[in-house]
Amino acid sequence: MRVLVQRVIEARVEVDGSVVGAIGPGLLAFVCAMDNEESDPDLWAERLCHLRCFSDRDGRMNNSLVDTGGGILRVSQFTLSAAFDKGRRPSFGRASDPQRAAAQINALAQACRHHLSDVQTGRFGAT
Repeated sequence: MRVLVQRVIEARVEVDGSVVGAIGPGLLAFVCAMDNEESDPDLWAERLCHLRCFSDRDGRMNNSLVDTGGGILRVSQFTLSAAFDKGRRPSFGRASDPQRAAAQINALAQACRHHLSDVQTGRFGAT
């Protein structure tokens, strides 16, 4: 699994003009399920929810989503598996097949719900 996180004041995902997931302050997490990569959803949830990337009273990055009460918006993003080894066309061969990827990414969201009350998701495979 590969995860790209961004701290946000707010974030939302729209599919076909409708909001399918939205959070206030927290993390926007782009997630890619990959073959031959660590994909334990409980371990990744622990990492994401306890990632100390939010400021404390002294301005130091000591707080996590668990500490701040922030939310997480999980968005599937297979392009994080891109390999640019040859030529000009990226290869996405390291990404898990869609059925397996959907299961892994949904399991991550469920595991995050054990740590946080505000876990939102996009829609798998939507553009």
